[in-house]
Amino acid sequence: MRNVAAALTDVNITQIDADAVVVGLHAESPLTGPAAELNKALGGTLTKLIERKEITGKRNELTTLLAPSGIKAGTVVVVGLGPRDTFDRGAAYKAAAAAAKHLSTKERGKVAFYLAADWPDDVAENGICGSLVGCVGQDLYRTKPSRYPFTDVVWSDVTPKVLHDGQTLANAVNLTRKLVNEPPSEMYPESFASVAVQVAESHGLGIEVWDQARLEAERCGALLAVGRGSDRESRLVIVKYNGGPADGPLLAIVGKGVTFDAGGLSIKPSDGMKTMKCDMAGAATMLGAMQAIAELKLPVNVIGLCGLVENMLGGSAFKLGDVLKARSGKTIEVLNTDAEGRLVLADVLDVAVQHNPAKIIDLATLTGACVVALGTDVAGVMTNDQTWCDAVKAAAEYCGEPMWQLPMFPEFGEQIRSEVADIKNIGEGRWGGAITAAKFLEEFVAGRPWVHVDIAGPAFYDGAKPWSDAGGSGYGVRTLVEVARRAAEG
Repeated sequence: MRNVAAALTDVNITQIDADAVVVGLHAESPLTGPAAELNKALGGTLTKLIERKEITGKRNELTTLLAPSGIKAGTVVVVGLGPRDTFDRGAAYKAAAAAAKHLSTKERGKVAFYLAADWPDDVAENGICGSLVGCVGQDLYRTKPSRYPFTDVVWSDVTPKVLHDGQTLANAVNLTRKLVNEPPSEMYPESFASVAVQVAESHGLGIEVWDQARLEAERCGALLAVGRGSDRESRLVIVKYNGGPADGPLLAIVGKGVTFDAGGLSIKPSDGMKTMKCDMAGAATMLGAMQAIAELKLPVNVIGLCGLVENMLGGSAFKLGDVLKARSGKTIEVLNTDAEGRLVLADVLDVAVQHNPAKIIDLATLTGACVVALGTDVAGVMTNDQTWCDAVKAAAEYCGEPMWQLPMFPEFGEQIRSEVADIKNIGEGRWGGAITAAKFLEEFVAGRPWVHVDIAGPAFYDGAKPWSDAGGSGYGVRTLVEVARRAAEG
């Protein structure tokens, strides 16, 4: 895909030479701006369709007009924007993505979006991002693609900076989605680390990759135990961005990177394994966000870390009843080898603490319990610092990536106490599993302000959404970038 180019402000929607144009319509609102101009050129067609309730303006409703007379574009897509008073950045992202997804089933050269006539810059930025994400699918290995990214995407009524920033976000979201969508035969600890090196080198990021020998030297006993059953060696990746003052506070972003999770000896059933290539979505989200933060040149210091392992069933696989010694020195009794992500994060969080961050945020496809509690579209968020949690939730709400806070009562921490070791890797029974997992992680943050985001639900779409193909969603990338932006602003 070539760079996004702004449509000239004096090119009327009726005159632009494009394969398709996209125009928006709010529910129960009069036609204004490009929609009104288009309606006039089409002899009142939009008005007639609205009167007949063929077009309602409902969010992400799509109406296609083929070969309309009176304009140059070969296709018109009218996308519903919903009520004007509830329209926000998340709605803009989804509306533009839905239109792009709809149009991407065929090869198209130029697609022009006439949506942002009265949008603030931050809303337009998210719309631009959506327009470049919606046309990209999960068809990485299909002989005949099911999606065709547009050759050119042009937007009216936006500035070059907004275009640049929107495309930067889109590139980051699509990087995360691609990493998640790759099959586990292609995306394993070493290959993920290689991608991280490429991203770092192309965006001026510092990077350090710990191989098996370094992990052993660093006493990463919990992480290494999870990877023991695989023929693939484990890795730990550290990505650094220094955009703020040398003595400025450091934000740490930690991602879970289990590139495939068979469950170990606590083996998953086949249905439970089908989507386990997505168990590295936390690591992928971290890397996408770091790419965007660097490309946006935000005046902030950020370190991104991820532990990369395969959880398999080889003869050396760790066992129920094993006692592991984490990098921090804490001992862990293993009572379920499918509760492995928290073991990986235990060592990675300890490495993060070593870098003296002011605040930590981790993202992980950690528990099915969180999906049971909140469904597939909402992430669970847990914390040891309410002020920091409120900041992360506010950024997520701003971006339209829903999160819901779960309690961290001390009683949940008592459930992970072990009679054999310091702690055990599961709670008592199945209830409150997302929270006991978070209480486990809390043991390794050394009291630093920390937020844990369980993205097991929204990180991977089992089926297509109006605005996205099935597969990796890129959830969390825009929120992390917004968190970094706000950190830069103090």
